[in-house]
Amino acid sequence: MADRFRITLCQLNPTVGDLAGNAAQARAAWETGKAAGADLVALPEMFLSGYNAQDLVMKRAFQLDVMTHLETLAADCADGPALAIGAPWAEGTELFNAYLILKNGKIASRTLKHELPNETVFDEVRIFDAGPLGGPYAVGNTRIGSPICEDAWHPDVAETLAETGAEFLLVPNGSPYYRDKMDTRMNMMVARVIETGLPLIYLNMVGGQDDQVFDGASFALNPGGKLAVQMPAFDALTQSVDLERGPEGWRVVEQPLATFPDDYEADYRVCVQGLRDYMGKTGFKKVLLGLSGGVDSAIVATIAADALGPENVRCVMLPSEYTSQSSLDDAEAVAKALGCRYDYVPIKEGRQAITNTLAPLFEGMEPGLTEENIQSRLRGLLLMALSNKFGEMLLTTGNKSEVAVGYATIYGDMSGGYNPIKDMYKTRVFETCRWRNANHRDWMMGPEGVVIPESIITKPPTAELREDQKDSDSLPDYPVLDALLDILVDQDGSIADCVAAGFDRETAKKVEHLIYISEYKRFQSAPGPRLTKGAFWLDRRYPIVNRWRDPS
Repeated sequence: MADRFRITLCQLNPTVGDLAGNAAQARAAWETGKAAGADLVALPEMFLSGYNAQDLVMKRAFQLDVMTHLETLAADCADGPALAIGAPWAEGTELFNAYLILKNGKIASRTLKHELPNETVFDEVRIFDAGPLGGPYAVGNTRIGSPICEDAWHPDVAETLAETGAEFLLVPNGSPYYRDKMDTRMNMMVARVIETGLPLIYLNMVGGQDDQVFDGASFALNPGGKLAVQMPAFDALTQSVDLERGPEGWRVVEQPLATFPDDYEADYRVCVQGLRDYMGKTGFKKVLLGLSGGVDSAIVATIAADALGPENVRCVMLPSEYTSQSSLDDAEAVAKALGCRYDYVPIKEGRQAITNTLAPLFEGMEPGLTEENIQSRLRGLLLMALSNKFGEMLLTTGNKSEVAVGYATIYGDMSGGYNPIKDMYKTRVFETCRWRNANHRDWMMGPEGVVIPESIITKPPTAELREDQKDSDSLPDYPVLDALLDILVDQDGSIADCVAAGFDRETAKKVEHLIYISEYKRFQSAPGPRLTKGAFWLDRRYPIVNRWRDPS
C-alpha cells in the first residue's frame, strides 16, 4: 500500500449557475493537481452548481445540465488523478447534495449529504433529500470518508465512516462567513478528530454570492486535534497537502500556517469581496453613490474603491439648502483622497419644482416629514437617472442601525442595487473607518493612508433634511441603540433582557416597535454582505404584517 497520499485542495470561487465556468475552473485545478503529482484533486461542496443556489437546483432542466457537465468533466479528467467535486445529484424523484468522485473517465462513486442544515441562510431540508449514512470511497488503495459540510457538525456521520474503514476524512464545505465562525468550525472539527482518531481535512470555498461571502481558510488536523495546515482566508488558490502513512495510520504533513485576520479586517474584507463578486458575477463594471459628507457614505465609497478601483467609482454630492459647508468640504475630501470621480448636483431647483407641483394639494398644511423625504426621494431619482444613463450600479449606504429601525427613506436613500454596510451597526462603522485609515492590504484597490477625514468620524450624525437636525433627535444615541439592537435582533432577545442589561424599558419598547414596523422597508431593500448570524434577509425572517409586541 502507498505510504504517501497527495491531495490538491482547490479553495476556489464558483458562480451560481455558471456550469461551464465552474467546470472550467475545475479542469484547470485538476491540471494543476496532475502537474503536482496529486492522487486526488478536491473541490468544495456544490462547486459545479455554485452555492447557495437555493431553488435553482430543483429545476429539472438545471439538473440535467449539471449531469451533462459532470459527464464531460469526467471524460476530460480521465488521464490523471481522481477529481472530487460537489454538485446537486438527482436520482428518480429524489435530489441530493452530493460529493462525486470522477476517475477513469466516469463517475466512480458518490457520497450523499445526510445532515441537512435548516437554519439561518440554509433551507436544505426543503430542497434536498437526506442521503443514507454511508461508508468511505476508494482512491487507489486508500479509503476516504467525506462528511459533506453539515455532516461534519454531527458525530454520527464521521463515526459511521470511521467504523466502516475510512482512513482519513476530507470535508467539502460551502460555509459562509459570520463573525467568529472560524473558531466554531475549528472546535467542531477538533471534536470529530478526537471522536474518530482520524486526520481531517476541511476544504471551504471562497467568494461572494448575494448576501453570503465564503471565506475559505481551509485547514487540516491530525489526530489529537493538532493543526497541520492552515490556508489563507478569502484568497482563491490551490494548495497540495500530503499525508504519510506510519505505524499509527495516516498523518498530514505539517506546513507553515496562515493566520486568520482579526474581526475588523475580516468584516471589511467581506464587505469588499461581497461587492466585488456581486459586481463581477452580475456583469456591472462601475458604481455610483450619493456622498453626503457623513460617515456611512464615506465608508461605502472606500469599500467601493477598494473593491473595484477608484476609477470605477462615481461619488455624487446632492446638496440642499440644509447641507452644511463642512459636509460639502468633507465629501469632496473623501472623493479626492480616494481618487474617485466627484460630481456636484444641487437639488434646490428640482425640490422647488416638486414643492410647487404639490402646493395646491398641501395648501394649509404645515411642512414636516413629507417635505424632508421629498429631498431624499429626489436624490434617489437623480442617482437612478445617472445609473441608467451611464450603466453604473447605484450603491445604497444605510448602516444596520438605520436598516433595523427604518431610519431611512424608502424609494429615497434606500434606492440602489447593493448595500455594502447593511449588516454593520453605526458604532462599528465609526471603528471601521478608523481601521481602514490605519491599515492597507494588497487586496485593496484603493490608496493607502487616511482616506476618511477625522472630521467625518467625530461630527454628530445628521441626515441634514432640516435646520440643525441630528439623528439623536429621533433615535437613542447610537451606543444605546446598537446595544439594544444587538439584544433584540442579533440575540433574538426580549424586552426583559434589555431591562436586565440596564436599559430603560420604554426606550427598549420604542426600539422594538420601530424594528417591527420597518419590516416592509427591509423586504424591499437591497442585499448586502452578511457579517453576523443576525443579518437582515435570510437569517431573520419576520412577517411584514405583525401586531405582536413583547408584553414583558
